[in-house]
Amino acid sequence: MHRLRSSPFCLALIAVVAASAPLVAQDTAKGVRIGLRYDPGTRPGVAVLPIAGAYGDSVRAMLERDFDFSDRLAVVTLTAADGFLLTGETPTGAPVPLNYPLFAKVGAAAVVQVTATPRGMHVTLHDVGRAQVASVEEFPLPQPALSRDWRLAVHGIADAVVEWITGQRGFAQTRIAFIRGNVVRVVDSDGEQEQTLPVLGAAMSPSWHPSGALIAYNTFGPESRIVIYDLRTGRARDFGAQRNTTNLTPVFTPDGKSIAYSLSSENGADLYLMPLDGDAFPRRVTVGRGSENVQPSYSPDGNRVAFMSDRTGHPEVYIMDADGTNPDIFTAFDFGDQNYRASPDWSPDGRQVTFQSRIDGRFQIFTMTLRDRQPKQLTSEGENEDPSWAPDGRHLVFSSTRSGTRQLWILDTESGRLRQLTLVGGSRLPAWSPRLIKP
Repeated sequence: MHRLRSSPFCLALIAVVAASAPLVAQDTAKGVRIGLRYDPGTRPGVAVLPIAGAYGDSVRAMLERDFDFSDRLAVVTLTAADGFLLTGETPTGAPVPLNYPLFAKVGAAAVVQVTATPRGMHVTLHDVGRAQVASVEEFPLPQPALSRDWRLAVHGIADAVVEWITGQRGFAQTRIAFIRGNVVRVVDSDGEQEQTLPVLGAAMSPSWHPSGALIAYNTFGPESRIVIYDLRTGRARDFGAQRNTTNLTPVFTPDGKSIAYSLSSENGADLYLMPLDGDAFPRRVTVGRGSENVQPSYSPDGNRVAFMSDRTGHPEVYIMDADGTNPDIFTAFDFGDQNYRASPDWSPDGRQVTFQSRIDGRFQIFTMTLRDRQPKQLTSEGENEDPSWAPDGRHLVFSSTRSGTRQLWILDTESGRLRQLTLVGGSRLPAWSPRLIKP
């Protein structure tokens, strides 16, 4: 992206939203915003016109990409031939009134207008059908421009616009942790700004704290440890290692106060729970009696845990109460005598669990609701493993060999649309962050 020459006119962005069904304005709890809703299954179009001012083209490109990647909006490109003004003021400084009939003529349902301020951007959403302003909000942008925090804030603007239009917040303001070369790496949801974290040993199985400020992982080797890395301070907390044991698959509890992990020894592997504060000893949660019990994933309310166990003779996904009682096999469906189900991840809405299942010698991604327990296969090309939900409960990230090398891919579970996230082979074990909203 190159910088645009500064303009005496206000920085302006016009996003045009074309819907196949009329949008309905509705007051929100704050009383300032009005959410524009659309029927599920439609993809209202969004056109982002050139933005004047420094870094305007970078902002435009990011918003277009985020709208597209949301899979709730379709990006529409308008040209000068369409007759749309690219600035928000006339040469005399008077505001340019929006030509609502012109926007309506091309099928627009809404217009988003952004003006630069000393602190960031002033965003106004226009309802074309009602010919009126629907939402207004000021978004601060941290400095310097194009930094990681600056980009995260721009992603937040896109997420807010998606929410105003569809009623569902976007997920652009998130990051994905993963492993490549035994190192923890973090990348933005659009595949940009990859960062390598310093690790203590060969790292595996990263996971996010509910606050988005901490990442846990386990090391693999002569001394297997659970490590918690603080993204704010750059400091790592080492839980230490026990002789002749292996620590695996750490995850934080939904309240952020404890960490659950698997402790493996020659007598099998069981799940343990360790408080993050104080000097308490880990508490054993499962009693596997020689079986392998690993890969815990909590329900959003923290009351239940999905995990992988081979207690029946082959790996399956189980669900139990958080205290270890009432374990029940979840993946009881039969696809043959080589069944292997693993890597469960509970959806943010609590209604379903995603996991990997071996089909004809290759792992594929499945989802299954807790209500009807009917498996839904989402992938079939290549080998696909380790799914992780986005905060919107609609998108999944997972590792796949479909491109010829193991990369991270993102899947829209509603439309089936796929996009490749990473470009360097060997990317695996992804974990999607919560929304990373900066104060």
